Amino acid sequence: MIKLTAQIFKIMAKIKTENQYKGANERIEELLKVVGNETAVDDKNYIELDLLSDLVADYEEEHYPIASPTLVEIIKLRMYEMNLTQLKLSELLGISPSRVSEYLSGKSEPTLKVAREISKKLNIDANIVLGV
Repeated sequence: MIKLTAQIFKIMAKIKTENQYKGANERIEELLKVVGNETAVDDKNYIELDLLSDLVADYEEEHYPIASPTLVEIIKLRMYEMNLTQLKLSELLGISPSRVSEYLSGKSEPTLKVAREISKKLNIDANIVLGV
């Protein structure tokens, strides 16, 4: 019965205003202090936290969508993760440092050959590199 009630509540309820969103977040913070990994799934606080979390997530998806990262952002992240400078990246890809700079500033797009190298050497999905 509790699960059915929760499902009906999720279908019928929706956060409509910024004030409701803020209130829901405040309540979530309160509930996180009393709900833990050991809390039973049929506990009223657990159920409330679960419902509010879903409602907040839905509101955020609608009002604060997160855009997909650009290729430049992904390359910069991978450079950070691999501890690569622009000079090291140019050597890795077999292109000039100025060309790397042009790619990272958005002044030019990599050629298909360079895109393949970026995909292979930086382990970035080819579809992302090619913008598919």
